[in-house]
Amino acid sequence: MSKTPEGDRSSGPWWWQRRRSAVLDIGLALLAGLECAFGAYGVVHDRLHLGVPAGAVAAALGVLAGLSLVVRRRWPAVPVLAAMVFVPGLFGVVLLVVSLYTLAATWEWPSRRLRVVLLSALAMVETFGMALFVLSVPAEPASAEPLPPYWVFVLIAAVMAVGLVVAPVATGLYVGARRRLIESLKDRAHGLETELDLLAERARERARRARLEERTRIAREMHDVVAHRVSLMVVHAAALERIIPKDPARAQESAKLVGDVGRQALDELREILGVLRMSETVEQPGPAADPADTLAELPRLVDQSRAAGMAVTLTVRGDRLPYAPEAERTAYRVVQEGLTNAHKHAGGAAVAVVLAYVPNGVRVVVVNERAARGAVGVVLPSGGNGLVGMRERVLALGGSFVAGPDGDGGFRVEAVLPSRLAVQRDRLVP
Repeated sequence: MSKTPEGDRSSGPWWWQRRRSAVLDIGLALLAGLECAFGAYGVVHDRLHLGVPAGAVAAALGVLAGLSLVVRRRWPAVPVLAAMVFVPGLFGVVLLVVSLYTLAATWEWPSRRLRVVLLSALAMVETFGMALFVLSVPAEPASAEPLPPYWVFVLIAAVMAVGLVVAPVATGLYVGARRRLIESLKDRAHGLETELDLLAERARERARRARLEERTRIAREMHDVVAHRVSLMVVHAAALERIIPKDPARAQESAKLVGDVGRQALDELREILGVLRMSETVEQPGPAADPADTLAELPRLVDQSRAAGMAVTLTVRGDRLPYAPEAERTAYRVVQEGLTNAHKHAGGAAVAVVLAYVPNGVRVVVVNERAARGAVGVVLPSGGNGLVGMRERVLALGGSFVAGPDGDGGFRVEAVLPSRLAVQRDRLVP
């Protein structure tokens, strides 16, 4: 069955895709039928002198042959075979030309090229032979005028065969190839459109994830500022209530520390809010790490907790080795979070902070003992996100993180950051 590249079949009857295609085929069939009918009647009645009944039968067959163009889009070989029947009479030109054009244009190429070539070659040979026979054999046997050379008849017959066979076949091949190319381009355009829609959907999903990650990062920054700084302020405020009547000098020192911690919290909040107000059209880095949030500032962090009444010790092991800013800030935040948890959940318990520069990286540990009996802690709200955020930060840098109860009833927070984050290692890379 032929493949017709005419569009969709929603508006045409039977095998036609469009109504105007049906009108065109019926019109061509009527024209070809009239030509074949008159040609067949003239051959049978005028040349063969077989009488009117035989001429009428021949005319009826000619009409049927011409009407075969109605099915040219469904069965393109049928009108070609019908036209070859009338080629010896040198009529049915419309039927021959249209059927050969349809054969070349509508059949799949090159999957059916053999059939197209064979039928076209057969039609050309028959047309050439019949034209040569009619031209070389005079209508009247006796003629005084000399005949031209035989090669003239051959040339004229060849031109007629080319015009009646090669021209419509070549035109049909061109039109069919053009239609198939347009169809393939449409299919490719549709595929590209679908792919673009998919890429746009993926881009929207990536943008959504990026916004979610940015919100998560900002939430971590806010947690670092609020959880630790404000926790220290609440602890110192509670201590002030107890020591003002007994030790005014210490109370004054605690009040000053509360002010310093509050100012630090405000500075960090302003920094984060400033980043949030930046124009979205300019790509900006995240909040810059506070120069004070480094491992070298851990003694200051521990002193703040001591000033709040916590029994905390700091142990540093190994040779000091500078690490990348994000690594030092993450380790600092781990210690900060461990001390904040001790303030919240282990009031009066001793806390040990260990900073160790080991061969495989830097290790920070915060361990608090079991809360002392009868100790009255400060009630602080807890969202449960601090340790989760610390774990995500450490794992993002390729380190390891452990947090949970230890064997003595206390709580342990430990993180190890890999040695590849050391600044000296980075400088060795060319």
